[in-house]
Amino acid sequence: MALHRISLGVAGLAALLILAACARTPAPKPVHFFAEGMPERLSDWSVVYVAEGRLRLNARVLPYDLDSALFTDYAHKLRTVWMPEGASARYQADEALDFPVGTIISKTFYYPRGEGDTVLRSDDAGAEADGGLTLGKVRLVETRLLVRRESGWIALPYVWNAEQSEARLMRTGDLVPLTLADKDGRRQQIEYMVPDENQCAGCHGVDLKSKQIFPIGPKARHLNHDAAYAGGKANQLQHWQEVGYLGEVPAGELPRNLAWNDVQAPLEARARSYLDINCGHCHSQKGAARTSGMWLDSKTHDPLRVGRCKLPIAAGQGTGNRAWDIVPGKPDDSILTYRMESTDPGVMMPELGRSLVHEEGVELIRQWIAAMSAQECGA
Repeated sequence: MALHRISLGVAGLAALLILAACARTPAPKPVHFFAEGMPERLSDWSVVYVAEGRLRLNARVLPYDLDSALFTDYAHKLRTVWMPEGASARYQADEALDFPVGTIISKTFYYPRGEGDTVLRSDDAGAEADGGLTLGKVRLVETRLLVRRESGWIALPYVWNAEQSEARLMRTGDLVPLTLADKDGRRQQIEYMVPDENQCAGCHGVDLKSKQIFPIGPKARHLNHDAAYAGGKANQLQHWQEVGYLGEVPAGELPRNLAWNDVQAPLEARARSYLDINCGHCHSQKGAARTSGMWLDSKTHDPLRVGRCKLPIAAGQGTGNRAWDIVPGKPDDSILTYRMESTDPGVMMPELGRSLVHEEGVELIRQWIAAMSAQECGA
């Protein structure tokens, strides 16, 4: 009987300690949508928050990923979406999902931590099943918000402090010095560029005529694949419907891009997926680079429009003295590879969002061009 009383006392004490610990960790304030203004702190929005050494997602903040991601100096990205209670996005086959007023899309850029002050060029993303990040394992750099207001979308870049306790609004952008180490331990000093408001609009202004900005990533073709959730894997479009974030989706086969780095997938599909996410928002029939005549979005199939044996338009020094955008069978003669391999601000493509060459992406496009049936351009 005495032993039973002692055990009961220990169990009761443990329960009290757990309750006390919970009491010391207050629940985060609800997500706050600001219909106007530009809050100075990321925490004002309360979409993601820092607690107990982790970056956490607030209630009803849904993580998602893309089949192929825009390259940003080898940074990883934690993507989330939040919508007001009872609101949902409308399905669109080609454009980004049509999100309701009140939507907040976030993208947190980070690197896995290495030894000392280094960050790693690593395939290990570090994200956990609930979408959160352990701060001891990663270095947060910035979080960008896309906010859907009555007047349209607004882009806000927030830069994380050294303590990783808060991110502050940097409307004029920022340069963050980093030491990037590869898998062989080789180190490289980089200046990670946080875009200013105009540069955000430069990429997200997918319609040159209207000048309005829109999301780039959350399109049906980029979301139509399985992703890991706390309860297991599920197709993202289906999961968005189940949680009430997406309305009716057409029956039948839906558009789907393949992952550019899936070596089991066809080379053509991988290359077009890579170009679609990295270039297609500008190089499209409506985008900022439409006057180039080179359209690299996934729905363009005309070989000339994609760049095969196409003469450049107003490319200047960006040609590298090469005559054609793509010379089938000859990546070394193609302007496309020349610009992808450059870090000269007046030459490189994409012209924003990177200071490094994406070596794996360049190699993919070189393989794609090399595999094309050889053709003598201009003959």
